[in-house]
Amino acid sequence: MLKIPGSMTLGIRPSRVLMRVRRLIRNDQLILAVLAVVVGALAGLGTVALRHGITLVQSTSFGTGSESFIDYATQLPWWHILLVTTFGGLAVGIFIHVAIPGRRPQGVAKVIEASALRGARMSLRAGIGAAVASAASIGFGASVGREGPAVHLGATLGAWVAEKLHLTRSLSRALLGCGAAAAVAASFNAPIAGALFAHEVVVGHFAFSAFAPIVIASVVGTIFSRVVFGDFPAFELQEQSLASFLEFPAVVGLGVLSGIMAIMFMRTTMATEDAAQKLPGPAWARPAFGGFIVGLVAIVFPQVLGVGYEATDLALKEMFPLALLIALVVVKILTTAVSIGTGFGGGVFTPSLMIGAMLGGAYGVIVTSIFPELSSGAGAYTIIGMGAVAAAVLGAPISTTLIVFELTDDYPLTIGVMLAVVISSIITQQFQGKSFFSWQLERAGLDLKGGFEAALLRGLSVRKTMHTESEIILIGASLPEIRAALQASETGELFVVKSDGELFGTITLHDLSDAAFDHDVDNLINAGDIARNDPPVIYADDDLQTANKLIRDTGEHFIAVVESKDDHRLAGTLFETDVMAAYNRALIEARHEEHDTA
Repeated sequence: MLKIPGSMTLGIRPSRVLMRVRRLIRNDQLILAVLAVVVGALAGLGTVALRHGITLVQSTSFGTGSESFIDYATQLPWWHILLVTTFGGLAVGIFIHVAIPGRRPQGVAKVIEASALRGARMSLRAGIGAAVASAASIGFGASVGREGPAVHLGATLGAWVAEKLHLTRSLSRALLGCGAAAAVAASFNAPIAGALFAHEVVVGHFAFSAFAPIVIASVVGTIFSRVVFGDFPAFELQEQSLASFLEFPAVVGLGVLSGIMAIMFMRTTMATEDAAQKLPGPAWARPAFGGFIVGLVAIVFPQVLGVGYEATDLALKEMFPLALLIALVVVKILTTAVSIGTGFGGGVFTPSLMIGAMLGGAYGVIVTSIFPELSSGAGAYTIIGMGAVAAAVLGAPISTTLIVFELTDDYPLTIGVMLAVVISSIITQQFQGKSFFSWQLERAGLDLKGGFEAALLRGLSVRKTMHTESEIILIGASLPEIRAALQASETGELFVVKSDGELFGTITLHDLSDAAFDHDVDNLINAGDIARNDPPVIYADDDLQTANKLIRDTGEHFIAVVESKDDHRLAGTLFETDVMAAYNRALIEARHEEHDTA
């Protein structure tokens, strides 16, 4: 017992106090809360550094680092713009080729992949390299956004902290989300949207275990941004509101158009990327070609250069005529598709906001001219269009709605934004089926639908899981031989093979039909006559994720395994139960590994 002189004995043992302190220190939520502050600070500083890097490159190349760039650019000689975008693209291409693993710019899709499939592991070198490439790309005038690179950098810093501390997979994912949230919050001065974006897009769930640290990181990132850039929304506007509930049909119409425009934007970007792959010459030279095209367009439409905040702000203030708004929708889609498709670093968030603003502005001008008494004005539709297009492109309706709200500080119009966002997201999902990031991952051969479980199955080989002994019968086998083999079969199905072992088909008792009991045809029919041709097969070097999908799609309980696409010799049989058993073993091993590194 602990005694204090001149006082009563206190019933506190030092050992118990130490045990409680140790318990507190080992509490995951407390650890995450402390680390969230650290990661939020790192991501906030990284985002600030990224913005200063853009300013530095833009000042060096164009002569001004201001985001109010349009009037300045119109005064530049045409050759100046063309030289900066072209040779800037060449410099970016060479840097990416030399400094970034994989020799490709990286962004939000890589963060989602790391969270879902790679245990939140990311390369710090790739994160810093991608941030430098993106800052240079935007500074040289590429028509891309800065928020995607900021998210990638913030997530990389979170992953780096988790790796250095040897944290478990779940804690590492939470820190990855912390970095992403802080980056979004610092970029947009939007702490609520930053936290929700990390949950909605990166982490993929809203569990409280990750929610608290992500909110902390988002707030910390916002503080760093406000200290450097001030506390004000990105766009200073007069408050907007819907004049009447009779406007809602018009809002629905804008939501439909926004969904269509989002699909056009994504498909144009992917088509441009495919076309760029076929360009002659080395890959590092492609950004120079893209920069040349962007420069040509920017000579006429300087609004497309860089992130496009000023152009979006002018559209919100109804400073652009209808013809220019429509033209900017087209040229911004073109220049962003070319910039991303040819290999510049940067994101699609800000471009999608600008495209939506121009679309909404043009739509608002037309609607107002038809129904002037009912319309809230073109500015209101500009805000709605921003949210509707961006949400459909990003696949993040909740956080995008809040980002638009925090960017504009306009609450009364939020209900209109929400309605249009829902409509545009439905249109995109119905006709496109995926967001821009999901499409990028799919084109890279990654399927995130199964998340961590799918990643485990992808790491397991069919060849190592299959049974090498199969129930087979030769193609020339007679009916009596088939009957005898089926009676002895444990599965009720035989694989019919040729003399060289090539799979020909399968036979079940049902396939025999009347011949099963008609002995008059015993010498007339053989296995090749009865077999079902082209049965479902899996290749021996495929992974179990592919096999599991095939089993699920075909409804078969076991699948024939052949050597390869070009070699259809039967290698073995893969049973559904074996796939599940292999998955369970891998899951147990992964849990043990996670426990050992905790």
